[in-house]
Amino acid sequence: MSQTASKKFPNTIYLRDYKEPLYWIDHVNLDFELQAEKTFVKSQLHFRKNENLPSEDQEQSTLILDGEDLILRGLALDGAPLREDRYQVTADHLHVFDLPESGVLEIETEVNPSANTRLEGLYRSSGIFCTQCEAEGFRRITYYLDRPDVMATYRVRMTATQEDCPVLLSNGNLLEEGSNPDGTHWAEWEDPHPKPCYLFALVAGKLEHLEADYTTASGRAVKLRIYVEPGNVERCSYAMDALKRSMRWDEERFGLNYDLDCFNIVAVGDFNMGAMENKGLNIFNSKYILADADTATDADFGFIEAIVAHEYFHNWSGNRVTCRDWFQLSLKEGLTVFRDQEFSADMRSEAVKRIQDVKMLRARQFPEDAGPLAHPIRPESYIEINNFYTATVYEKGAEIIRMLKTLLGWEGFRKGADLYFERHDGQAVTCEDWIRAMEEANGADLSHFRLWYSQSGTPVLMASWTQNPEAGSFEITLSQHTRATPGQTEKRSLQMPVRFGLLNASGQDVLTGQEQDFLILDKASKTFRFENISEAVVPSINRGFSVPVKLEAHHSEADLAFLMAYDSDAFNRWEASQSYLTRVLLKLVEQRKSDVTRDDIPADLIEAFRVNMQDRAIDPAFKALLLTLPALSYVADQMIVADYECLSMVRKGVKDCLAGVLETEWQALYRSAALEESFDPASGHQAGSRALRAVALGYLSGLADGRKLAADLYGDAGNMTDRMAALTAVIDEDCPERQQMLDRFEQRFSDNLLVMDKWLALQAMSQHPAVLDQVEELQQHPAFSWTNPNRVRSLIGAFAMNNPRYFHDLSGRGYRILADAVLKLNDINPQVAARILAPLGTWRRVDTERQGLMKQELERILERENLSRDVYEVASKALGRD
Repeated sequence: MSQTASKKFPNTIYLRDYKEPLYWIDHVNLDFELQAEKTFVKSQLHFRKNENLPSEDQEQSTLILDGEDLILRGLALDGAPLREDRYQVTADHLHVFDLPESGVLEIETEVNPSANTRLEGLYRSSGIFCTQCEAEGFRRITYYLDRPDVMATYRVRMTATQEDCPVLLSNGNLLEEGSNPDGTHWAEWEDPHPKPCYLFALVAGKLEHLEADYTTASGRAVKLRIYVEPGNVERCSYAMDALKRSMRWDEERFGLNYDLDCFNIVAVGDFNMGAMENKGLNIFNSKYILADADTATDADFGFIEAIVAHEYFHNWSGNRVTCRDWFQLSLKEGLTVFRDQEFSADMRSEAVKRIQDVKMLRARQFPEDAGPLAHPIRPESYIEINNFYTATVYEKGAEIIRMLKTLLGWEGFRKGADLYFERHDGQAVTCEDWIRAMEEANGADLSHFRLWYSQSGTPVLMASWTQNPEAGSFEITLSQHTRATPGQTEKRSLQMPVRFGLLNASGQDVLTGQEQDFLILDKASKTFRFENISEAVVPSINRGFSVPVKLEAHHSEADLAFLMAYDSDAFNRWEASQSYLTRVLLKLVEQRKSDVTRDDIPADLIEAFRVNMQDRAIDPAFKALLLTLPALSYVADQMIVADYECLSMVRKGVKDCLAGVLETEWQALYRSAALEESFDPASGHQAGSRALRAVALGYLSGLADGRKLAADLYGDAGNMTDRMAALTAVIDEDCPERQQMLDRFEQRFSDNLLVMDKWLALQAMSQHPAVLDQVEELQQHPAFSWTNPNRVRSLIGAFAMNNPRYFHDLSGRGYRILADAVLKLNDINPQVAARILAPLGTWRRVDTERQGLMKQELERILERENLSRDVYEVASKALGRD
């Protein structure tokens, strides 16, 4: 049944209205007869009355089960078919009346997996049956209490033709399997661990697998398998290695062991998310499993490592201990993102990983906090839960976990985590339960810290200081302010552990030996005094980005150049570089500079660049980040009214000027970063060297010699990282090398759609003047498909989110391209439609003329008949209507 945006729609769900269900379900038997267009599902629900409810609720006896797009074929209670007056079917529910205190409800439903383009529930894609049940997809398989606090054990039987589905997988351990005389076969799986239905999974189809053995620290022998479509097994080795390293890391860092006899991963091409942590049967978007040197970049290998770890870590932080309700989503996601960040930092470079995470936070979450969709990591309400799988819940949620680690120290944090997992194993809990475990394990009072869970917005941290070396004193005043956000006009002061250091003229830390390296700001403003500071110092504030804030510090340009070259904290060294460059860019935008010259760039900034370029002691991956200009979106975020057109022009001018002034150094850096050893995806040094060479090439690309270097690199490239570096270097240029490389790339990889996603995205993000034409033309390209989320994100999503210069073209054409795509996807995959819509909600950041054009497209979307719930919520909130 279609959902419409009528006056009665949609209903807002509030955290304050949470109530336990009238009935619990303790065990579920599921029987699937898998057919492409008619799959029959038989369920047996072992239910019992909830004795914890008030007496007035105990008198009720109606069980209301969720269900969407289902055909009810049968209904029985304790083996006896129910009369029609004992139940009622509505568009979204099945009401069963006069139930006893306990019993077994038997339900038979019919679904059409082939028609399910939403990719929620049970669907069939490329001949493979697959499920996606988080957040509310299980109701599209059978009628059920589709909520995370209902935890049951599952036994699943699947039957399908041997020819079409030789592989039959579900959660838990395989019990039995066999064949039938009619050419079908069956398999039974059992998951002994209670779980909510959003963690249910089923996969059936023609699949091959890579297998490995693993023995846990507790001595359990585990069979590891990664299933992929035929022909892709050879591209699974890195994912398997990442899985084994993740399992060992979780044992060593958190003392958590795996708990089943097998762990299965399946990679599928059509998937709304990156991956899903279903208990014992993780389902992945194939882009986060399949990789080899020829088809995947170093960044791809890094994502695979992180996401494999993330989904595995969910086995405890999400599965064994899960969420009571969807408002607690960050309880599992923020914690697990923090865990995967720590893992990747241990596997590679801690400093580089921290910078990458903060760059993502600023690019995705800070704009979210500053716009109409701002919400705390634990929101108070929602219309469509799929819209709250956001950077706030995930990335900001991880930052809040990281602050707890800073406040309590690693040992204290680990004690709190141990207590949390021990106390709540097998339970559905809340954010308060997590904080309470941290408090009790450490004897700490975190009542003030809890405000981070309920207050939205990005705080501004202001720092000013005075020093008197003759008197041996240094004073710094820290102040905080959080701007009003939708629904929260009054903001309270937060508790902030601000990591801090003081550097003397030699670049040495003068606060060594302090008990702790952070200051606690727990009010609107606070002054901290340091004695025995008898020399001039430069403060290094919010080291390691210990608090997710926007920092406004009174550093001079000389201070920033000094920190850029000498800060012992790697993050703040990079931060100083970004801050100084941002100041220069904003000043030139204010002057409307159309032709940037050497005189426009401070000499000490150029010298800091030269020092860092020539410093052989710097890790190449870190050096690559240190020499990269700030992202357009980050600089625009510092402007009252974002002028992407002028900023884009100025940024290119600064880049070209730095290329010309430092051409000799860039050439030397490009040559010195070359590698002759064979490609090793696990080598951080190799990846760093390739990244550094790509940065050098990017600066040189505006020069004729640079374009030749790019063409030569593309021709000689033995891996995808170098190939993409060469193509990226010329993608913005109007030169023959650009089209030649694009054509060569297409000819070589046209049959590999995951690789063609890179080709689509690169063109969508290009600053080439014909990019708007190209984005529209590429929608007709054979590599593009409206039914595949990866294709949509690679073209439409990449354009709208990562090409602000042309998305905000004054013609309004960029806005129309996105709105047209959202309306088309509304009928195909509402979840994807809603997720790519967000850039239209940034209309308050631009000038009046563009604001009108953006609001016009949002109004056009809202006027659409049969508008999905997902899209309605985002569009209406973007206009401030909700």
